[in-house]
Amino acid sequence: MSFTGDNLSCIRGDYLVFQDVGFTLQPGEALVLRGRNGAGKSTLLRLAATLLRPQTGVLRWQGEDIAEDPDRHRRRLAFVGHTDAVKPALTVKENVADWVRIQGGDMDRLPTALERFGVDHLAETPAQYLSAGQRRRTGLARLAAVSAPLWLLDEPTVSLDADGVACLQAVVAEHRAKGGMVMAATHIDLGLDDTVLLTLGAA
Repeated sequence: MSFTGDNLSCIRGDYLVFQDVGFTLQPGEALVLRGRNGAGKSTLLRLAATLLRPQTGVLRWQGEDIAEDPDRHRRRLAFVGHTDAVKPALTVKENVADWVRIQGGDMDRLPTALERFGVDHLAETPAQYLSAGQRRRTGLARLAAVSAPLWLLDEPTVSLDADGVACLQAVVAEHRAKGGMVMAATHIDLGLDDTVLLTLGAA
């Protein structure tokens, strides 16, 4: 199992975001994306999630172009963006359960996922009453609730306190220990001290 990007470039409007970008991820590895604002970190993650298509280059999963079957690729990944994507009218439990259903996951994992991110006591609370940090924890609990091999994390520590960051670090470490892969745009230490570092927009 491997996830690779070769000769990737992306243009938004008339602006060249990046070009000639490549990477290789193997089971258990993490790729940390760094760069100034606008360098393309979020864009590269969206390419990896098939939410955008590259201007040039190709992304491959086990040697196969992910563009040939994007729906299949989306089922093997979990994407956490800048926003928590938590629905205010649903409870904490319902928000995570919806994600498990979409991903075709196992509902038996739901209680543990809520516990891992410290929101189990809020399971029946509508998300509209949560703090920003609790909403972020609820969104991140989706990671522990499914068995997606590829995690794409775009500044996942936004709104988290130190305890929340520690929860995320522990879950990421467990995911990698089981052979999972991580691509993350983050300036916070997630315990990814043995990672591949890709700097976009470098001089």
